[in-house]
Amino acid sequence: MVIIVKNIKWIMLLAGLVTCTTVAAVFAPEATLLSMFGANLTEPLADLVVRSWGFLVSMMGALLIYGAFDEHSRMLCVITAGLSKISFLVLILMFATDYIATLWVSVVFDSIVVLILALYVVSAKSTARIH
Repeated sequence: MVIIVKNIKWIMLLAGLVTCTTVAAVFAPEATLLSMFGANLTEPLADLVVRSWGFLVSMMGALLIYGAFDEHSRMLCVITAGLSKISFLVLILMFATDYIATLWVSVVFDSIVVLILALYVVSAKSTARIH
């Protein structure tokens, strides 16, 4: 776990950059839905919801990037982005199991990021108590 604490800046930067790619949904909601879920929504409101979702998820990526460079905000950024990713994973497992075949890359990536961020939180708290 020491390796995670020592490299959290680069881990957060990489995870943040990848997460920021959902900004594509702001500009191309139909293409993003098709590539991620293998389906499209047909209601006019879907464009707004998908664009908003893409923007909000990309903001979590930006938060990870910010936290990578600002140690004072790092823990808040890790916890906030981690909770966002956990909620996405839980929602997929509860309501979108039909789409797991096309979402598997996102599910695996977010699961790995959540695990690493959780290990960082535990390790950083343990390290802080020792010092």
